[in-house]
Amino acid sequence: MALKRRSKVSSAFSMSSMTDIIFLLLIFFMLTSTLVHPNALKLVLPQSKNQTSAKPQTSVSITADLRYYVETKRVSFKELEPALQAKLGSQPDMYIALHVDENVPMKEVVKVMNIAKKNKYKLILATRAK
Repeated sequence: MALKRRSKVSSAFSMSSMTDIIFLLLIFFMLTSTLVHPNALKLVLPQSKNQTSAKPQTSVSITADLRYYVETKRVSFKELEPALQAKLGSQPDMYIALHVDENVPMKEVVKVMNIAKKNKYKLILATRAK
């Protein structure tokens, strides 16, 4: 007497649910990577309790030894204004994040603020959380 099974076990593996998870992870990492703007310069920023929600179009950094950077490109002070104009154009209400080491004299910060005022850019002073 031969006994037969009524239902056969399928040995095939369905990858559809695994591909869905992979695509969701891919979309998540693509979105979060566009939100991160790494600042490769080592600066000790001043502390503050207040934070802003405006998104800057570029950043200017001043190191403790008075070196100027537009994003990660080093520029002299004389080249700073033309570099910002080339980066942002002449559109008003463009935001610039100003990353200044806490040991930089205030007159150097005011120089950058004057350039921003002259070109009608808005500055956001970057600080670290208190």
